[in-house]
Amino acid sequence: MTGPKRKQENALWRKIHAFRYENFKLWCVSRLPVLEWAPHYCWKMDLLPDTVSGMMLAVQQVTQGLAFAILSSVHPVFGLYGSFFPAIIYAIFGMGRHVAPGTFALTSLISANAVERLVPPISTNFSSDNTSEVLGLSEFEMQRIGVAAAVSLLGGLIQVAMFMLHLGSATCLLTEPVISAMTTGAATHVVTSQVKYLLGMKMPYISGPLGFFYIYAYIFENIRSIQLETVLLSISSIVILVLVKELNEKFKKKIKIVLPIDLVLVIATSFICYSADMEHSFGLEVVGHIPKGIPAPWSPPLKILPEVVTEAFGVALVGYVASLALAHDSAQRFYYSVDDNQEFLAHGLSNVIPSFFFCIPSAAAMGRTVLLYNTGAKTQVACLISCMLVLVVIYTIGPMLYWLPMGVLASIIVVGLKGMLMQFRDLKKYWSVDKTEWSIWVSTYVFTVCFAANVGLLYGVVCTILIVVFRFSRATTLSLKHMNETECRFKTEVDFESSQPVKIVSVNNPLVFLNAKKFYTNILEIIHKECTCAQQLSEDMTKYEQNILLTSLSNGNCHEGNVDPAFADLRRSSLQQHPSERHNLIFDCSGLTFFDYTGISVLIQIYMDAQKNNINVCLANCKASLKKALKFNGKLELENAVFYESVSSAVAAIQFSRNFCKLNERTEI
Repeated sequence: MTGPKRKQENALWRKIHAFRYENFKLWCVSRLPVLEWAPHYCWKMDLLPDTVSGMMLAVQQVTQGLAFAILSSVHPVFGLYGSFFPAIIYAIFGMGRHVAPGTFALTSLISANAVERLVPPISTNFSSDNTSEVLGLSEFEMQRIGVAAAVSLLGGLIQVAMFMLHLGSATCLLTEPVISAMTTGAATHVVTSQVKYLLGMKMPYISGPLGFFYIYAYIFENIRSIQLETVLLSISSIVILVLVKELNEKFKKKIKIVLPIDLVLVIATSFICYSADMEHSFGLEVVGHIPKGIPAPWSPPLKILPEVVTEAFGVALVGYVASLALAHDSAQRFYYSVDDNQEFLAHGLSNVIPSFFFCIPSAAAMGRTVLLYNTGAKTQVACLISCMLVLVVIYTIGPMLYWLPMGVLASIIVVGLKGMLMQFRDLKKYWSVDKTEWSIWVSTYVFTVCFAANVGLLYGVVCTILIVVFRFSRATTLSLKHMNETECRFKTEVDFESSQPVKIVSVNNPLVFLNAKKFYTNILEIIHKECTCAQQLSEDMTKYEQNILLTSLSNGNCHEGNVDPAFADLRRSSLQQHPSERHNLIFDCSGLTFFDYTGISVLIQIYMDAQKNNINVCLANCKASLKKALKFNGKLELENAVFYESVSSAVAAIQFSRNFCKLNERTEI
C-alpha cells in the first residue's frame, strides 16, 4: 500500500473515531445530566445556599419519610431509606434542579393497597417475637416491605420501558386541570387516611371504590372511641405548624434561615411523650422501635410481581405526572429546560435501584420543592447534602424517635399537603377562562375521590382526548380571502374586476379524518357560490339586454350606437367575467402542518369537483411531503402546474394566463 493511500485511510479512521467520540459524549451528557452541571458548579456562590437548603430538606425528608412509610403500611424505618437512595439516583439522572424525590403521599397510598391486600394483619400468623435476621424486625414487617419494594421495582421498570418507547411526548395529554384535580383528589384521600391517627382511633384498613365514604361512615359510627388527648395534641400540632410556616413564608426575605418547625415539633413532642410516659399512661400511639443502620441489598420477591401490576402502573403514572409538573414549574422559574423522556428514565431508576434497599415507591413532592424554592437552592447539591444528613439520622438519631406520637406525624402529613389542597382555588380561574376545563377538573376530582388516583388520572386523560376530538372536528379549518386583500409583489392591469374571480383559501389546521368532512363541506359551499354567482350574472345580463332591446324597438330606434351606456358597461363587464371564463381557487397550505390519508383524499376530491365546475385549483406553500402524497395518488392533472412556492407566485401565474388569453383574443379579432 502506497504512502498517500495509507495516510488517507488513517485520516478517515481518525475522523470516524472522532465522530463516534463526539456522539458518545453528547449521549452521555443527555443521559447523565450531572455531567452537564457538575463541572460548572460555582462553589463560592452556590455552596452556601445549597447547604442551607440541604439541611432544611433533610428535616422534611426525615419526618415525611417516617410518616409516608406508615401511610404505605410498612415499618417507619423504611421511609428513612426511601428518603436517602432515590434522591441520590435522581441527582445523577434527573434534570430538575429543585426536584427532590423521596417518599410521596400518593405513591405510598397506592402501594398500601397492595401491602394490605397481600399481607393483611388479620390473617397473618406471625407475632412480634418471630423476628428475621434483617434489622431485627418481624417476618410480618419484612413481608410487608417485600410487597412495597416489589411495587416500586415494577413501577420503575414500567417507567424505564416508557422511556425506551419515547413516551415522554405523550405527556401533552396531561393537561394542567387534569393534574391539578388528580393531585387534589389524592391529597383528599391521604388526609382521610390520617384521620384515624389524628383522632387516636383503631380502625381497619378500608380501600376500594367509595372507600373514602366508608371511612367517614366508620368514624361516625365509632365516634365514642376517639382519644381526647390525641385530638388535642393533633390540633395543637396543626395550629403550630400552620402558624409558623405562614410566618416563615411572610418574613422569608428578612430572615436568612427559616425556623425548622417540623424538627422542633418532633423533638419537643418526643421529649414530652417520653417524660410523661404517655404511651402507657394515656395509651398514646407512638412510632416505636427504629433499627439503626442500612442492611445489605436484597432482591424483592419477584414471584408477586404479577399480583401488583395494577398498583405498579398507578405508582408509575401518578408519581411521574406529579414529579414532572414540579420539574416543569422549576424549569420555568429558573429558565432551564427539562426533557420529559429523560425524566421517565430518572424516576424509573429512582424506583428500580432503591427497591433492592428496602425502599417504598418514590416521587417528588410539592412541599419539598417549595422548600427548595424558599431556601434559595441552586442545584442538586442541596439534595445530596440532605442525603448525607439523612444517613446520619439513620445511623445515630433514628432510635431516639421511638416516642414520637403518631398524631404528630399525621399532623405533619396533613399540613404538608396544604399546597395540594389549596388547588381548589384554581376552580375560579378555570371557570373564568373555559367552562369545559372547569367541568373536567370537577369530574376528575370526583372520580379520584370515589375510586383512586390512577382511575381519576385515566378518566381525565380520556375526557381531555374526547374534548379535543370534539373541538377539533368543529374548529374553523379555513379562512377565505379575495385576491385584492392579499399583498402581492406585482401590479395588475385591472384592479377589482380581474381579481374578483380569484379566491384564496388559507388552511389553518391539520387536515385529518377529524375535520376532513367539514373542510370538504366548506369548500363545496365556496364552489357552489362561485358557480351560482356566475350563472346569476349571466342571467341578469341576458334579461337586461332583452329589456333594452324591447325598449329600443318600442321607441322605433334599433341602432346599436344609441344603446344605453349602462348596458354597454354591463356588457363589457360580462365579457371580462363571462361564465365561460374559468375561475381560480388558491389553497394557502402553509398552515397545513400534517395530514393523513383521509385528508389527502379530500384534497384530491376537491380538485376534481372544482375542475368539473370550471374552476382552476392552485396549491401554494406546500411542503414536500404534501406534494409527494398528492402526486403519488396519480389523479391530479400534473401537466397543468398546480403547485406554487407562494400565494404571490400563484396569483402572478393566474394574471399572466389572463393577459395571455386577452392578447390572443385581440390578435384573432
